[in-house]
Amino acid sequence: MTALLEQTQAPPAATSGGRRGGYRARWAVRLTSLAAAVLAWQWVTAGDVRLWVRFDRLPTPVEVWRELVRQLGEPVHYEDVAQSLVRILTGFGIAAVLGIGLGIAIGRSRLLADVLQPLFEVVRPIPAIALVPVAILLFPTNEQGIVFITFVSAFFPILVSTRHAVRALPTVWEDAIATIGGGRIRTLASVVLPGALPGVFSGLSVGIGVSWICVISAEMISGDYGVGYRTWKAYTIVDYPGVLVGMLTIGALGWLTSASVERAGRWATRWLPANLKDRTR
Repeated sequence: MTALLEQTQAPPAATSGGRRGGYRARWAVRLTSLAAAVLAWQWVTAGDVRLWVRFDRLPTPVEVWRELVRQLGEPVHYEDVAQSLVRILTGFGIAAVLGIGLGIAIGRSRLLADVLQPLFEVVRPIPAIALVPVAILLFPTNEQGIVFITFVSAFFPILVSTRHAVRALPTVWEDAIATIGGGRIRTLASVVLPGALPGVFSGLSVGIGVSWICVISAEMISGDYGVGYRTWKAYTIVDYPGVLVGMLTIGALGWLTSASVERAGRWATRWLPANLKDRTR
């Protein structure tokens, strides 16, 4: 019996070790790719390469690194990062609540779909950044307007993804709940919400990325502080290393928030088969 148990337990251990080795190999490839990009950047900028693109005016990685170190030693850098994060999390949080709620409602109710969907489809193609003049007119402060722009940019990807996820659920799942006496609330809690979660988190992942694009643009146009405002200010005074530091900061913050949303999605959908979850990592 002991030998049999050892034989049956050996393959999972090997599989687990193989997976860890696979993750390490993937991370090695990713780090190598980043290092190669930095080296290529150093080569074209230090060599003043001028082809169809002029690299002679672009700061070198060494110059950008020095500027980054300088900014990391100043409190204003952290104040800008904190302000941009507050704007993102506020607008994105409101968009997540309303987008998921309305997406489920529209996906479940034909009447609500007929009433609300035409309005949303008319407004959805309008770029969120184009609503900056409207936000200035509607809200008494720039801060509220920037949060509004962030909300709008994230709202529609979340709404559309949730609506499609709800409508794609097999009707046999609801029939199975109905046969054991389950009502609408139980169907919603046991079938609709769990079944739509993968699609919901797909919308959340897209929404957080789009919201970063729009909040930075809004900060450049009407902000008084924030990463976008500081990046634009560096450009106006011809501080190109500062511009690159702002861009890298935006990229790092966007990656951090997107990775957090994806990790939360993997945790919430941990009931999925392991092979499907591995493909998303």
